[in-house]
Amino acid sequence: MAKTTWNLDPTHSELQFKVKHLMVTNVTGGFPAISGTVEAGDDSFSDAVVSFTADVSSITTNNEQRDGHLKGADFFEVEKYPSISFKSSNYNAADGKITGDLTIRDVTKPVTLDVDFGGTAKDPWGNEKAGFSLTGKINRKDFGLTWNASLETGGVLVSEEVKLSAELQFVKSAS
Repeated sequence: MAKTTWNLDPTHSELQFKVKHLMVTNVTGGFPAISGTVEAGDDSFSDAVVSFTADVSSITTNNEQRDGHLKGADFFEVEKYPSISFKSSNYNAADGKITGDLTIRDVTKPVTLDVDFGGTAKDPWGNEKAGFSLTGKINRKDFGLTWNASLETGGVLVSEEVKLSAELQFVKSAS
C-alpha cells in the first residue's frame, strides 16, 4: 500500500524539555528549529513512521548565558553535533506509544514516548492537518550529557532526568 507523507508545520509545532535545577525547580527549554515527516498508509496513522530533526543551535531557555553553555562542549557541543534526531521503529496507536531511536551527540538509544493523537482537520485554506502530543523522559547521561556540579547541601545542580514534550502539527502532502 502506498504511504502518504505528512510534513511538519514548524509554525504550529514545538519541542520542549524540562530539567530540574538545584533540585528544587524545573528549567524549561526548547528547540524552535525542527523539521520532520510522518509516513502513513491512511489517516488512522496506525502504521506511521515518524522522523524528526532538531537544530541544536536553536536551543533556547530564555537565558543567553545558559544557552551558550548548553551549546558548548559541556553539553551539546553544537559545532561537532549540530542536530538531534528521532526515527520511529514502532507506533502502537491503541496503546498510545511510539518507540524509536533518539540520537544526541552521535549516541543513539531506543526510547519510548507517550503519544496522544489529536486527530485531523482542514485549515481555512484547505490543507489537511494532523496533530500529535508526545511526552516522555530520558536520562541525559545516556547520551553523553554528563556535565554537572555538586551542591554543598547535597544533590547536584542539574538532574539526570529530562522530561520531553512536543506538540506537533503535520500537513498532508499533495498527492
